[in-house]
Amino acid sequence: MKISMIGAGAMGGATVEGFIKADYFDNHHIIVSDPSEVVLKKFSQQGIRTMTDNAQAAKEADIVFVCVKPWLVEQVLIGIKNALDPQKQILVVIAAGVKSQSIKEWLGEQCPPLFLCIPNIAIAQLASMTFLVPCGAVAQHQTETVKTIFDQMGKTVITDENHLAAGTTLASCGIAYAMRYIRAASEGGVELGFKADDAKHIVMQTVLGAVKLLEASGLHPEAAIDLVTTPGGVTIKGLNEMEHAGFTSAVIRGLKAGAK
Repeated sequence: MKISMIGAGAMGGATVEGFIKADYFDNHHIIVSDPSEVVLKKFSQQGIRTMTDNAQAAKEADIVFVCVKPWLVEQVLIGIKNALDPQKQILVVIAAGVKSQSIKEWLGEQCPPLFLCIPNIAIAQLASMTFLVPCGAVAQHQTETVKTIFDQMGKTVITDENHLAAGTTLASCGIAYAMRYIRAASEGGVELGFKADDAKHIVMQTVLGAVKLLEASGLHPEAAIDLVTTPGGVTIKGLNEMEHAGFTSAVIRGLKAGAK
């Protein structure tokens, strides 16, 4: 199976890095098309076939991934339209806010079985939370094929298009929100007397530990919090101060703003 990635900027490049690290495809079966020679050189050095001709990249692939800024999707799709074979290919579009109906209108009869996809940047480390939307007449085996690819690079949820914006803010934008907590806690650690790098590593390991505990126990986060909050203890005092400052409300308001 050959795949092509059209657009290898931040998200597209991270996805290609995930393809490489997952070792699910032979590197010689991955094609990357991008206007940046710097980007292409980076991947060509890893045995990836690179080019600047989007249409050629699309023509040679069994699965075509398009990952460009949302306002460029129409231009890129129209540029590869005549290279697509709806009988033999699958099209995966990675771009927030782009509707499947628009894609089908742009491509017309040349539109292959279509998936909308939103991973997050951790896909480069095989740790993405990816949302996948089969659009219209997509065969079950095609959905399984695409899901299997993304499952190599983290966890994948099959959802519908109406929930894609919520998934984007919860997981794709959400990784930035999580990093903002890590930054804030690290700065707090410096105020408490730790060196900056030490504070960052302490907070990162603490967050990782929280995730591992929740995964292993299956507990609701609040139930897990109860395990470490003793009556009159420092943990509950710290949590209450955060809530007085609007911690939970701020997180939910941020997620809702992102979903808009």
